[in-house]
Amino acid sequence: MKKLIAFGASNSSTSINKQLATYAASLVPNTTVTVLDLNDFEVPVYGVDLEQASGFPEKAQLFFDKLKATDGIIISLAEHNGAYTAAFKNLLDWMSRIDVKVFQDKPMLLMSTSPGARAGQTVFDMAKDRFPRHNAIIVATYNFPSFNDNFKDGSIIDADLNKVLVHEIAKFSDSL
Repeated sequence: MKKLIAFGASNSSTSINKQLATYAASLVPNTTVTVLDLNDFEVPVYGVDLEQASGFPEKAQLFFDKLKATDGIIISLAEHNGAYTAAFKNLLDWMSRIDVKVFQDKPMLLMSTSPGARAGQTVFDMAKDRFPRHNAIIVATYNFPSFNDNFKDGSIIDADLNKVLVHEIAKFSDSL
């Protein structure tokens, strides 16, 4: 059985992106899924001086090791002011110092959602450009608009939007 990591790139305790990533992961057949919570991987704000003085934070290394040990990654991005959340960007900064190949050539389902109709499109586009430079193999993508209107009780309630996700899940599953 293949192993997956799924997470929402947000430290919100009620993260809609974590909910979407968890749901998407539940649709991938023949896998075991570990859902990560960024709150379990808090690290100090990255700085060269801190890295030189203290090395890499244990929790950044642990997150990196989890990515390294998986067969595939499902990530859903939250957008704060048109960019990554500070919690995710900081963790990414630390991990990229451990190894610039953060995503270790793993197949990735890259997603984003938001309460609005644009579904975090700005941060999604940023990651779609940036993540391959960190050795992500983006094999499937999904933008989920208007989360609060289209997601209830742990699943997508709009049949057309769910159909698109199922199609992307099939592409992701085939790449594992």
